[in-house]
Amino acid sequence: MKPRLRHHFEHELQQFREAETRGDLASAWTSLERAHILSQAHAGPHIRVHCAMFTFAWRTRNPRELLGQIPRLLLAGPGSLLGRAPLGNTGGANVGIFTPMPIPEDLQALLRDA
Repeated sequence: MKPRLRHHFEHELQQFREAETRGDLASAWTSLERAHILSQAHAGPHIRVHCAMFTFAWRTRNPRELLGQIPRLLLAGPGSLLGRAPLGNTGGANVGIFTPMPIPEDLQALLRDA
């Protein structure tokens, strides 16, 4: 992961932690989704986001999301390594594992440069 992309990825994870701490669960989840989009082409960071999604689902007692993250945890690494991660996919159980999605404009430039 190039340094600029890594910086924005880490920033989204920091935003997630801060939002969760203040009880803003919707913003916390949005930051995880954005971190997911930035991480998809990189196996380690991609798995890291799914781990964060899994633990967030555990802490918020969300069984649907918790169960939905299990196959994503198993497929994230191979999907990234093989270039099969669907671009723009936000990574949650509310979307199909292989469904590509539109990428927010502010993230498009970061991904183009990466």
